[in-house]
Amino acid sequence: MEAALLILIIPFLIFAAVLSKGKGAFLLSGYNTLPDSEKAQYNEAALCKFIGKIMYGISFSLLLLALGEIVEKPILFLIGLVFFLTVVMFALVYVNTGNRFKKTG
Repeated sequence: MEAALLILIIPFLIFAAVLSKGKGAFLLSGYNTLPDSEKAQYNEAALCKFIGKIMYGISFSLLLLALGEIVEKPILFLIGLVFFLTVVMFALVYVNTGNRFKKTG
């Protein structure tokens, strides 16, 4: 299991790096499926940068999960799990409230 988590971290970090530059919106499935008229209403770069930061957080939590398994320290695994759930819940609430990524004007 720990090897699979370590292997999974690599594409997550690549995904995070691309998004952190404000590029790669085609990788965001919900955004990608919007019609062009609706996509024009969103600040694509800001959305990508935010999701990139979330992906870094998820990658870090996966690293903690894997390290907890490798060194047989359940506390690391637990911290990684709690951090993962916290990052995901924060992202869901932040993105879906307040029209934060809509263009103004």
